[in-house]
Amino acid sequence: MEPLPSSAPAESSGLRIGEVARRSGLSVKTIRFYCDQGVLRPAGRSEGGYRLFADESLKELALIRALRTMDLSIADVAGILEVRRTGVCNCSTLKQRIGVKMAAIDARIQELEVMRNELKTLISNWQDCGGVAAESSD
Repeated sequence: MEPLPSSAPAESSGLRIGEVARRSGLSVKTIRFYCDQGVLRPAGRSEGGYRLFADESLKELALIRALRTMDLSIADVAGILEVRRTGVCNCSTLKQRIGVKMAAIDARIQELEVMRNELKTLISNWQDCGGVAAESSD
């Protein structure tokens, strides 16, 4: 008599998305989004069709989270991960992209400081219109 085929699920070859979500602190929906965008790659699928992830996916999700915190686009994140997956060091690329982001933030800070100074000037030169003041509810 032949042994019956194993009914054990193939999940032993990877982590299901719920476990990846629990370990990474991200939602299942976010992880699916990253998969749909091609940023994160499941290692395969279980017999039941569930996405299965390697432990390396947890490291990639941590990097994705850090890069997205820096407001890098999904395309930029995907590019960085592609280079990383080839085994090529992409430190210079990442440093360059962070530098560009810092320059954009610095420019925005300068714009906001100009705006704040204009508002200060507007308030300091404010002249009442001479009409009847509204009653204060203070």
